[in-house]
Amino acid sequence: MRMPPLPGSLTPLSAGRIAAGAVGDRPIDVPLSAITITPYDPAWPARYTAERARILAALGARALAIEHVGSTAVPSLSAKNRLDIDLIVVDPTDEGAYVPALEAAGYALRTREPDWYQHRCLWSEGHTVNLHVFGPDCDEHLRHLIFRDWLRTHPDDRDFYEAEKRRAAADSPWSMSAYNMQKAVSIIEILRRAGLRPAAAEQQ
Repeated sequence: MRMPPLPGSLTPLSAGRIAAGAVGDRPIDVPLSAITITPYDPAWPARYTAERARILAALGARALAIEHVGSTAVPSLSAKNRLDIDLIVVDPTDEGAYVPALEAAGYALRTREPDWYQHRCLWSEGHTVNLHVFGPDCDEHLRHLIFRDWLRTHPDDRDFYEAEKRRAAADSPWSMSAYNMQKAVSIIEILRRAGLRPAAAEQQ
């Protein structure tokens, strides 16, 4: 697997930027309920398997890769009770090639971020799944895989990350952007231990 660079400098998302990426009637930053970290659920892998089958049935060969990422993909790691799944397609900007089929399968497009790897995110009904759409060889997708695989094999970092998530949820239970920003510091620290380094331009 190609080693991507570390994420760039951390910058809190403004309310305007969050709103600009929102699609439909989704809440902008305040979650529908307080952010809660729950113990690892052994049912999460089976839930992913079912969602993967649903995505494949909808897209077939248009789905270049489907991966269970995020905390629910790491055994023994506590998490929000919501799956994160990465879907790789030829061109995320060509929404007509995949969004209608996924909508027919029960997902809804809720985020469009052209300036961040052309990221799209679809939610399942009830928002039990975040389906992240990226293009081939995307740095962020590769970071997701490296981070997941590192936590699966490094229990000390897994426990460290869980503690940081619990701290972030306790500090910012009603702001997803603040919660994610606090987590990002520990994510970058772990990715650095996994071997990632800043992009060459940032090292100069």
